[in-house]
Amino acid sequence: MQSVLMRLESCSFCLKKRLSNWAGLLRRDGKLLVETRCTIYSETGRWEKDYRAETRKRVEQWWQPKIKEQSRCASETDKTKSKFYILSMFPYPSGKLHLGHVRVYTICDTIAHFQRMRGKQVLNPMGWDAFGLPAENAAIERGLDPEEWTKSNITHMRKQLHSLSLCFDWEQEVTTCQPDYYIWTQYLFIKLYEAGLAYQKEALVNWDPVDQTVLADEQVDERGYSWRSGARVEQKYLKQWFIKTTNYAKPLLDALADLPKWYGVKRMQANWIGECTGCYFDFQLKVDGKDTGEKLSAYTFKPEAVYGASYLSILPSHRLLHGNSDLKKVLLKDFKSGRDSLTSLTAENLLTGQEIPVVISAKPEFEGYLDTKIALEGIPTVNIEDASVAKNLGLQCLEVIEALPDGTEKLINSGEFTGLDRTEAFNAITTQARNKRVGGYLTSSKLRDWLISRQRYWGTPIPIIHCQSCGTVPVPLEHLPVLLPKVASFSGKGASPLTTTLDWLNCTCPKCKGPARRETDTMDTFVDSAWYYFRYTDPHNTERPFDRGLADHWMPVDLYIGGKEHAVMHLYYARFLGHFCSNQNMVKHREPFYKLLVQGLIKGQTFQLAGTGQYLKRDDVDFTGGSEPTHAGTKEKLEITWEKMSKSKHNGMDPEEVVAQYGIDTVRLYILYAAPPEQDILWDVKTDAIPGVLRWQARLWALVTKLISVRDAGTVPNPDLLSIKEKAEAKKIWGNKNHALTQHCKVTIHFTEDFLLNAAISRLMGLSNTLSQASQRVILHSAEFEDGLAALCIMVAPMAPHLASELWKGLSLVQNKLVSRYHWDDDVLLQVWPDVDPEYLQQPDMVEIAVRINNKACGTVSMPQQVAKNAEKVRELVLQSDLGIKHLKGYTIKKSFLSPRTALINFLIEE
Repeated sequence: MQSVLMRLESCSFCLKKRLSNWAGLLRRDGKLLVETRCTIYSETGRWEKDYRAETRKRVEQWWQPKIKEQSRCASETDKTKSKFYILSMFPYPSGKLHLGHVRVYTICDTIAHFQRMRGKQVLNPMGWDAFGLPAENAAIERGLDPEEWTKSNITHMRKQLHSLSLCFDWEQEVTTCQPDYYIWTQYLFIKLYEAGLAYQKEALVNWDPVDQTVLADEQVDERGYSWRSGARVEQKYLKQWFIKTTNYAKPLLDALADLPKWYGVKRMQANWIGECTGCYFDFQLKVDGKDTGEKLSAYTFKPEAVYGASYLSILPSHRLLHGNSDLKKVLLKDFKSGRDSLTSLTAENLLTGQEIPVVISAKPEFEGYLDTKIALEGIPTVNIEDASVAKNLGLQCLEVIEALPDGTEKLINSGEFTGLDRTEAFNAITTQARNKRVGGYLTSSKLRDWLISRQRYWGTPIPIIHCQSCGTVPVPLEHLPVLLPKVASFSGKGASPLTTTLDWLNCTCPKCKGPARRETDTMDTFVDSAWYYFRYTDPHNTERPFDRGLADHWMPVDLYIGGKEHAVMHLYYARFLGHFCSNQNMVKHREPFYKLLVQGLIKGQTFQLAGTGQYLKRDDVDFTGGSEPTHAGTKEKLEITWEKMSKSKHNGMDPEEVVAQYGIDTVRLYILYAAPPEQDILWDVKTDAIPGVLRWQARLWALVTKLISVRDAGTVPNPDLLSIKEKAEAKKIWGNKNHALTQHCKVTIHFTEDFLLNAAISRLMGLSNTLSQASQRVILHSAEFEDGLAALCIMVAPMAPHLASELWKGLSLVQNKLVSRYHWDDDVLLQVWPDVDPEYLQQPDMVEIAVRINNKACGTVSMPQQVAKNAEKVRELVLQSDLGIKHLKGYTIKKSFLSPRTALINFLIEE
């Protein structure tokens, strides 16, 4: 009676308080009808029978703020819990989210919810990769300050992320264009400089004539065009800042072996680095025995034979023969095209003290070397071609390796290393070179140092001061940050605003206190994103980039999620900074990311005119002519492809519009179900997964509706009243629920190991199908149905949190519960992730075999794991099962096929 009174009171409350929810007046057949807008149990205490669009909207509106608060509370520091750091690659604030953003953040949010339900303390931060060319170009186009433009975009995109109910730890938010962030980017640059890893040299660079800046090699496509502006890239000599990432090539290559599967990215990283079998040695260049002030690094495959070097070789395209080099005249005087040219320039090896001549090679490029700017040591004793060049030029050929009768080799004529075998010498010579900071770091012949200079305004200022007396001087740490100056306007023409802002440009040298000038290049944005994962662990620290204790607690990132297009550059630079910070004792872990999950693109259909390549809007396409769309005006046939969504290609979808049409949970489930994360999704709502996802949500709602209605009929549930057949039905539900959680089915494994969330959803759909087939008496009297439905709601919750939260509230409404293992008074995201019942594990391992008849699915049959690969046994057990008796008895079976890869058997019968 009390229950009935409470519901009557709730309904009365609803009528009084929800008058504003009248949907309006409808006129049908001349009659005036009044229709009230549906509301939900969480508000009214009354369960709606059907899951309609209006119900979905009310569910999401109600649960959005509550889910965010739950995740915030669950993420508060609790050192009794084990940590889980999940990180999605932070976005550039372009002003509007696209579906690619929605995909990566949905995957991230889903796994974060799951890990919280497993009792983990979760860090799931968000921030903004806010410096860079796009903002500056947008400011130029609109006559705005890049900072103003960027901040407005961040505000809008943050609002969009909130509207998608994504539960990021916003207290950890970072923005790379804010001084409280880039002060520490500058700090790390100075640490690199002090370690000898940041240096400036004149180099032949890729110049983008449209964006008026240098591009890294990776930012130029195979046709020679800029990745951003699309302009043909020019070659130009400029003095640039580099980070000596080549010094870390071997550790970065070797560390890949300790990382788990990275979806092919490990192989891409290894190929990018190359085989680290040689090293560079530093040389001091001299003319007539006098130092020129110019140093040159030269590569050799055989460091142990360094004392046998006869000459140092460069190509005619080398920077010393071009640009502003003071040595250009000296080299060109001796250069003879088409021949190896011995020059009067010499090079002193800073490790051995030996002085050898510089030779300009007759070759246009060095075979096996991708870098045409490289210098090589010519060592005749280990290379026949080097011996030929030395002989032709009349150069000394010193033997430094002696073969012994036992087949081993040792060094001769090699100073203090004489007498060592080749392996010992290799290690000793490279070690000493590293200790003296004159080279010796193992690297490949193709890897280049990281060019970080950008000749644009909107970036982190490089904290260097140029003094005529003292040379290059780093800004003292206590004077950081070097702030970007405010500038009056952005014309996009001529020099960077930093070169013309004289009150900022002119400064005092920290050493001699004389007049000096600031460095006007800014850093590439990849520097900002190379360490942001550290800052997330301690984003408000004003004393250092991050506290080591916090970084050591959270690092490494347990799961890093982002696009495969960042597999080489960003991941390589981030790994480099991780190794560097570890070497500086700033953090314990070298590798910043443990597991990596790369997600594919969401592609839209494009329509192009064959002749011009022009992309058409869908409004300009005629679809009425059957299977071949044509131009609506000219009827010309079109080229139809699937490409990455883009405004310029008119194939994009606005996430806000999609969510408004289908709802947050539907979009989440679609993104997770349409394809495995690493595969591309082709967005086509007519044929893709959206209809199936919508039906599944309605089916989940119907299951809770059915349990509520059956249990509220007045009959007290009693498992003893079930018949033998009904008990078998209940046991099947129990088995199906447990099977979803076992290693064979791997719903939990899909959340922790392979991240095939589409497969997890398929398994949960199978469980919901089993529950849907339950009879009224099993629903009423079995604990198994109630338990299975509760476990299903919990497992759905990370993927569709709003729907699952309301379903759980509906379950809490059920009278006379038979299951006590759940905390019914707590919301679903606060439940503990279910585990397999111990008694299920004591049974023979069971597997669900999907049964098809003439290629049509008709159900599943459980059987022991040990017979699941035996075609005859599986056939026999299926024929003996209820499903087999129902569907196959009396038919002639022509053949049966057991799949070797999946748990599936197909019967071909005569019909």
